[in-house]
Amino acid sequence: MTSRTVTLLDVARAAGVSKSTVSDALQGSGRVAEATRDRVRAVAEELGYRPNSAARRLRRASTGAVGLHLPATATRLDYYMNLAFGAVERAQEDGLDMVLLAPSGAAGGRIASRVDGLLVIDPEPGDSAVPGLLDAGVPVVTGERYLGPATGPSGAVVCDNAASLTALLDHVTERGARRPALLAPSGSSAWATALRATAGSWGRAHGVAVTLRTVPFAATPAEAEAATRALLAADPAVDAVICAPDGSAPGVLRAATALGRKVGATSASSACGTTSASGGNGRNGEGARSEGARSESARSESARSGSAGPGRPGGAAAAVGPMSGGLLVASCVDGTATRGAEPPVTAVDLRPAAYGRACAELLCDILADRAAPDTARRHSWSLETRASTGSPG
Repeated sequence: MTSRTVTLLDVARAAGVSKSTVSDALQGSGRVAEATRDRVRAVAEELGYRPNSAARRLRRASTGAVGLHLPATATRLDYYMNLAFGAVERAQEDGLDMVLLAPSGAAGGRIASRVDGLLVIDPEPGDSAVPGLLDAGVPVVTGERYLGPATGPSGAVVCDNAASLTALLDHVTERGARRPALLAPSGSSAWATALRATAGSWGRAHGVAVTLRTVPFAATPAEAEAATRALLAADPAVDAVICAPDGSAPGVLRAATALGRKVGATSASSACGTTSASGGNGRNGEGARSEGARSESARSESARSGSAGPGRPGGAAAAVGPMSGGLLVASCVDGTATRGAEPPVTAVDLRPAAYGRACAELLCDILADRAAPDTARRHSWSLETRASTGSPG
């Protein structure tokens, strides 16, 4: 290879280390063992690697700015705007300006000459801008992992998206649902991939088929309404709809109203008292246990009198499932659309502003040598239960 064709990734592959380790070894920064530095430098010299002009400028002086790349759909989603505000606030605490990059991105070299590092949020393998950003020659932190074939980022901040959907599915079944459905996001981001996979794995583990309908990654309320109408028309037994895209929940509620489905109504809530989302720590715990005992007694009496079994009309499943026409509604992303809906919608609060801060903090820490390259940090979420699943607001 000639010096013009050799990249950091070529050196990383030949040396058996990550791209960020090569960058640190050649710049004399980061936490890299001396033996590794020597090996990387030897490999770079053997291959004829020469740093580009942008990288040389970055070594001489900081630009005082970091870049932020958001998905193309981000401009109309509440989640990403809150995330961006959090990231800007945290970067400023380290004296760094935040540059919002155009959705189409730019060549890595041009970006690297303008910023010290990059934040790439929810990177899609199909986003043509992402590989160039990851190989721009500056530290890169992703919000969620990148699942594409390009070189990996310097660090990542991730949520346990499988756990958050599991919590929603557990919650709606605890509230009486027996036929849950998921309006799953399209695309190949880590978030979308995790939600679709979790719907299948949860269903297999619980012996419950989770009906899956794919909608756009940033589905509008109108698109969610159309998808919900088609879903309930095809399978009227569906008694809980979990919508993934931010801001789409009002569309599900409109579909339920148009079809005469009572949102949040369950016979389980009236039979078993008020419980918490985790099941068992409700404000009326003693009453719930007492009512639960009476319900169990009633089911035993029904069985003795020859009533139909679980899954048949009049059986145990019918006794604790949603009322005729009832529908539970929940969302994978909390926001103004879920909090302000009527009824308010149970949702996973991903804490986007705090998430943006966490991403910017990791990038700042890597730039200041307070964190090692390839660092991954976890971001927490919470389940907010509301009236749309029969839970107290």
